[in-house]
Amino acid sequence: MMSQLPAITKKKILVVEDHPLFRAMLAQLIRQELGMTVCGETDNIREALQIINQMHPDAVIVDVTLRGSSGLELIKQLKVLDNKLPVLVLSMQAEQLYAERVLRAGAKGFVSKEESPAEVVKAIRRVLEGHIYVSERVNESILGRLGQAHKARQASGVDLLSDREIEVFQLLGRGLNSREIAGQINLAATTVDSYRARIKEKLGIKSAAELYQRAAQWLAEGGV
Repeated sequence: MMSQLPAITKKKILVVEDHPLFRAMLAQLIRQELGMTVCGETDNIREALQIINQMHPDAVIVDVTLRGSSGLELIKQLKVLDNKLPVLVLSMQAEQLYAERVLRAGAKGFVSKEESPAEVVKAIRRVLEGHIYVSERVNESILGRLGQAHKARQASGVDLLSDREIEVFQLLGRGLNSREIAGQINLAATTVDSYRARIKEKLGIKSAAELYQRAAQWLAEGGV
């Protein structure tokens, strides 16, 4: 009588993504991989935290842009909760701008949606193993800056903006006004106005028209 092979314990992945079609495709990709399964799917932080408490996933894959909030906020909340759950950011957002930000927030990696399915799977496995994943482009950029850390360097342009200011700037680039932005990211319109004022000050912008123009130009040049 042949002995049965031991069952493979599958790593549970939570997918937090605001585009239904891409979320379904990503979930299918994960389920096809040996030793992986999807324990939940959602497009917002509230449900993500509920699934984490209920299902205890081994890793979370999250987009920067979510319904009503930002993936960065989920990463920061998990960090405050002292949750050791590894988070991989999978996004269309500008890699050079966001990769370091998500790592500083507490994520274990950043992979672009423009990468191949094989590379996405590689990134997932890296964070499951406890490692950090970034592309060679980002890795070289980070190492280059570390190698010149002894030299004084002033941030310029959009690099000066905080994570929330980046989020507001991005939505301004899409033509949204303060009220519309407030509704999309769950803030008061007056708070959004405060962020707009800070953005104008940091970027040396004098008028609302120039603010919208700069934000739209930034998006057109790849800041999405």
